[in-house]
Amino acid sequence: MKERQIRLKTIKTLIKNNSIESQDDLLSLLLKEGFDVTQATLSRDLKLLKVGKVPDGQNGYMYALPGEDENSESEAIYVQDFLRGYVSIDWNGNIVVIKTFSGHANSVCNAIDNLNIDEILGTVAGDNCMFACLKQGVTGEQFMEALKKHIPGIED
Repeated sequence: MKERQIRLKTIKTLIKNNSIESQDDLLSLLLKEGFDVTQATLSRDLKLLKVGKVPDGQNGYMYALPGEDENSESEAIYVQDFLRGYVSIDWNGNIVVIKTFSGHANSVCNAIDNLNIDEILGTVAGDNCMFACLKQGVTGEQFMEALKKHIPGIED
């Protein structure tokens, strides 16, 4: 999973710094950076990053990342979903348990997933609670610090 995060960051950097017209062009640039990925993997990465094509000003199109306004708006929606649904947060070892109001676990889990908190390895939702598995060496306290960066004022 670490390689995927690094690859996603590399894709963002390449798109910001280059005029890329096709997936083939992007695949070539990724190969130069040391990432040998398939077109299908790249396509999934572009979808995850919400990359789109915009006019390049010369009768063609190039890849572009979503605008900062769009990212901020999306993050605000995820923060609202989280705050609307969570009841409490506790942890033991590398497992975080977030209790939610009944029926809100999926939206809270989705919010956590989309906030892209690096300390989390993966999540699972039930009906009224969700679990997050922390990456090796990450403590519950470190997770809470990271969560508070995305959701200031949250109570644990």
